[in-house]
Amino acid sequence: MRLLHTSDWHLGRGLHRVPLVDEQRQALDHLVAVAVEREVHAVLVAGDVYDRAVPPLPAVRLYDEVLHRLAEHGIAAVIISGNHDSPHRLGVAAGLLGRAGVHLRTDPASCDRPVLLQDAHGTVAVYGIPYLEPALARAEFGVERAGHREVLAAAADRIRADLARRGPGVRSVVLAHAFVTGGVGSDSERDITAGGAAAVPAALFDGFDYTALGHLHGAQTLSDRVRYSGSPLAYSFSEASHRKSMWLIDLGPSGELFAETVPHPVPRPLGRIRGRIEDLLGDPTHEGLEQHWVEATLTDPARPEEPMPRLRARFPHLISLVLDPDPVPGDGATSYAQRLRGRTDREIAADFVRHVRPGSGPTPAETELLDRALEAGRVAPPRSGGAEDRPA
Repeated sequence: MRLLHTSDWHLGRGLHRVPLVDEQRQALDHLVAVAVEREVHAVLVAGDVYDRAVPPLPAVRLYDEVLHRLAEHGIAAVIISGNHDSPHRLGVAAGLLGRAGVHLRTDPASCDRPVLLQDAHGTVAVYGIPYLEPALARAEFGVERAGHREVLAAAADRIRADLARRGPGVRSVVLAHAFVTGGVGSDSERDITAGGAAAVPAALFDGFDYTALGHLHGAQTLSDRVRYSGSPLAYSFSEASHRKSMWLIDLGPSGELFAETVPHPVPRPLGRIRGRIEDLLGDPTHEGLEQHWVEATLTDPARPEEPMPRLRARFPHLISLVLDPDPVPGDGATSYAQRLRGRTDREIAADFVRHVRPGSGPTPAETELLDRALEAGRVAPPRSGGAEDRPA
């Protein structure tokens, strides 16, 4: 049985306000081409099909197109909802779609109802555990504590019970969307710590022939049989070093597993640069990043004038600018209260400007504005509130 493990498409998402619909289309075109060329039996999508519960129309159209193309080639798809998806919206018409080979598992109650796939060696039971919000899934699984570990362990136990009833020789695959201990996250994943500790142990999936995980955006191997595919595209600069890929999984007659990395195309690489603006504009070592999507961190003590257009003259795809000024010698050596002691209001205001704009105090024009503001703020003490102070 040959399976293609993917996850975290996040259709509808951009990168620092840059739309990625064309890049997402390119990634999914590649996915379909690989599935057809490598004669895959089924594509496993381990959650976060969309980036938000109500996705934009172009994202829905792209999802629809991909499903139609897989179905036209007779390739099954097994899809679970992730923490970014609306399980109810994603699961609409699941029964009808199942007849076309698109198997949606978005209801926690259906986690022990497998998709049964056949090959020359028998049956492969594919189970889907959608993202389980502990507070909402607690009642379904009858657990005392609403935690990620508890609800996911209960779901896995249900699957084991169903698998045991099917007798020997049935191979098993589980899809799950969770933060599993040992995985390495990135900045673009939504925090799921609400409802208890986020991480769950990989041992929860012991006994299954393969576990296809989603949620973390970097491809990772937690054990030979427990893996994250990662996202097809980078969705934050913390993923600049990721090599985006999918897992091509072959299950042998007795559950033997062979895994192959299938790289995704890189429409435009990500790059990070750091330093003072004049250095970044002139340093020849950055020539290789001039056509990348770029995040620049400026360390100038004072904010340079018009940094974005100046940097874009060299890096036209600069989309993120971070200010992290180098410390000014002596700044912060004394407490803020100590710096205020004995100072006039004007000096305190000037000191504040210098504090938030390191290395640069107020200009003469700004000093004049500060003087006017301080003068306007000097009001008489409030009156006693007698009858003569109240409006008629």
